[in-house]
Amino acid sequence: MSHRAALAVLATMALVARPALAQWDVGRILELGKKAAEIGRQAGEANREYSAEEEISLGEGIAAGFLGAVRLHPDERLQRYVNRVGRWLASQTERSELPWTFGVIDNDAINAFAMPGGTVLVSHGLVRRLGNESELAGVLAHEIAHVLQRHQLAAIQSAAGWGAAANVTRIVAEEQISRRGGVAVDVKASLASAGVDLVRDGLFLRPLDRRMEHEADLLGVIISARAGYDPNGLVAVLSMLAQLKPEDAGASLTLSTHPSASERLAELEKTVSAALERYGAQPRLDARFRGAASDTR
Repeated sequence: MSHRAALAVLATMALVARPALAQWDVGRILELGKKAAEIGRQAGEANREYSAEEEISLGEGIAAGFLGAVRLHPDERLQRYVNRVGRWLASQTERSELPWTFGVIDNDAINAFAMPGGTVLVSHGLVRRLGNESELAGVLAHEIAHVLQRHQLAAIQSAAGWGAAANVTRIVAEEQISRRGGVAVDVKASLASAGVDLVRDGLFLRPLDRRMEHEADLLGVIISARAGYDPNGLVAVLSMLAQLKPEDAGASLTLSTHPSASERLAELEKTVSAALERYGAQPRLDARFRGAASDTR
């Protein structure tokens, strides 16, 4: 499936409410991040704020690059179900107008990924380990929170970040436009191309700052509760992740790109334990989850 075709499938899923992912070399990712940061420092304007349109364009490029490395899971019913849950969660947020799209990638890794602009992908390996819809909602709400807080963009713009090369592409494009008298679509195309490069070079999977992960956990719990789910769903997922060992199938990626689950649980306990009790009577929706996901396990 081509990059464009895969993106078209995701877009279709939003309207109706390849080889497996390689194990990334984290050391190489960090080294590439250093090189990209150096380019960004030389180019300047690393802290320029992205417009919503630029954010979406960059995210589309990242999604295209990502879907060149993995394929979507073939179960259309599962795709529609996950997309429906994700879009309901996103509708409860202050950025509901983004072109939110959710999908399941056909991969045994235990992880989920959010792209700037509202594309969220969760691995089938993670879905198989979930027990109910509130747990799925917790995972998706965590990724939605990254988009709401523009965490990936902050990492891209950081002088120590993994994607400063995207700024270089945008600056070059803007200079070309000023010389040619072009239009903004050139910037969008360059940002999309930069997004593909971020994935191709392994930079997109560099770990986010621990503070960002803790913030996404906290906001994810709030989004889940606001959407009517038992917010303990995310806690249950983190408890499951805390039991993983590096040698467990599919565990290496999430263990290398996130703070430890026990640390994340401790942070949530300090900040939202009382709130979890208050909303703990909200539904987990075990049966509905089993009906949508049981055939793919």
